[in-house]
Amino acid sequence: MTTTTTAPPSAAAPAAGVELSDTNQHYDLPAEVFGLFLDPLRKYSSGLYLSKGDTLEQAQLNKLRFVAGRLQLGQGQRVLDVGCGWGSLTLFVADALGCEVVGVSPAGNQHAYIARRAAELGLADRVSTVQGHFETVEAGELTAGGFDAVTMLGSIVHMPDLDVVFRRARALLRRGGRLYVSESCFRNAAARAAFDAREGTQFVRSAIFGWGDMRPLSDLVRAAEDAGFSIASVDDLTDDYRRTIDDWLVNVDAATDQLDAIRPGTAATLRRYLEVANAGWGYTTKHYALVCRRAR
Repeated sequence: MTTTTTAPPSAAAPAAGVELSDTNQHYDLPAEVFGLFLDPLRKYSSGLYLSKGDTLEQAQLNKLRFVAGRLQLGQGQRVLDVGCGWGSLTLFVADALGCEVVGVSPAGNQHAYIARRAAELGLADRVSTVQGHFETVEAGELTAGGFDAVTMLGSIVHMPDLDVVFRRARALLRRGGRLYVSESCFRNAAARAAFDAREGTQFVRSAIFGWGDMRPLSDLVRAAEDAGFSIASVDDLTDDYRRTIDDWLVNVDAATDQLDAIRPGTAATLRRYLEVANAGWGYTTKHYALVCRRAR
């Protein structure tokens, strides 16, 4: 298991007067916080509920298998997991499918956690991570045409320049390779114009993430096609994400005392964030899984 650290980006601010920090303030919280309200794998994106009785843990395993299936992953393939979080997908495809995986994230806490889990699972020879922002990292592991698949689960919302992101992802893929992007989106341009500046949206952006920009799905498709991708599939996972957040809220309430013992006020902040996120599902916001293919 190796970790490469790169400097934060010095260019391409998301908006006038706004710069990306070296990491995202939410993910700089202690790892124990996330262990208290996420599933055991600490997967921090939508699950996939295949039955009414699915638990959060089952739904997140369903989703990991779904992602692997959409990408047609198999033994020995190389995967780049952008915004690798706490390593749920990285470790899953390395362990269950025998893939070689490189994770990218600006959050130092996550790299240390993934390194520890990879060692515990005997996966240190298949898993490495790079600390930095995907748009600007320079590391030997990120070689043009060197990957069979690139994944971005809930991470593109933190990347200001879609064109740069999709062009780089395409360059890193071999011919025939696939890109999986799952993201929360405003349901259309009109909803974005109406709700982007509202109090709840601004709270999530400033108090939780520091910076983030939800776009309509059409913006993601345009950027993917402009980069030279073919669109392989689009899945609507909106109802699954609503149910995922409901399960997270239950866990936050059950662990309020423990969360606040780590950092006072954490439980209330998490609850408000998750309630704001859940309020818009199906109305102002959607959650999609977009699969793109480098066909040439």
